[in-house]
Amino acid sequence: MENNVKQAYPLILASASPRRIELLTQLGWAFSVQAADIDEAVLANETPEQLVRRLAEQKAAVIYRQQTDANSAVLGSDTIVVCQGQILGKPKDQADSQRMLQLLSAKQHRVMTAVCLYYQDQPHTELVTTQVKCCAISMQQMSDYWASGEPCDKAGSYAIQGIGGKFVEAIEGSYSSVVGLPLVETDRLLHCYLTC
Repeated sequence: MENNVKQAYPLILASASPRRIELLTQLGWAFSVQAADIDEAVLANETPEQLVRRLAEQKAAVIYRQQTDANSAVLGSDTIVVCQGQILGKPKDQADSQRMLQLLSAKQHRVMTAVCLYYQDQPHTELVTTQVKCCAISMQQMSDYWASGEPCDKAGSYAIQGIGGKFVEAIEGSYSSVVGLPLVETDRLLHCYLTC
């Protein structure tokens, strides 16, 4: 782990997600947290790639425009799950969670995370796609999982780093991206623009 990065500019994470806070902390960057509240509805004819990039950029832009320091840099990120052409966000209720997990059961899906560094009034965005294969998930497992409370605020209704990890049979790509912040791409963005 790299610590004490020589950082020229203040960094703000536009998320209160404990997972993203933990991942960014692992990279050794100093940062503050300011959650962004945006409308995450899918636009007409918007592809999954366009959606996740737009949401990451909007989160970063909203917080960036609230800053008085012109040198501020804001990091925004968004994660979506895509299975059989369907974009799976956070479940609305238990029935919605069950619908998502039934769709993911015994199938491969894509997890897309976009990370955007908003700096000097410009977005700099990376998109990372990871292939994830789930095992067969029974109705009882879905019910028990919902009762744990974990799927409530998770894209695709599961958390790979938590109890939901027991449903993940294989992964091809970035584990940290599935959790919510791709470490390699995020660190590269920050080093490119924020180091002296």
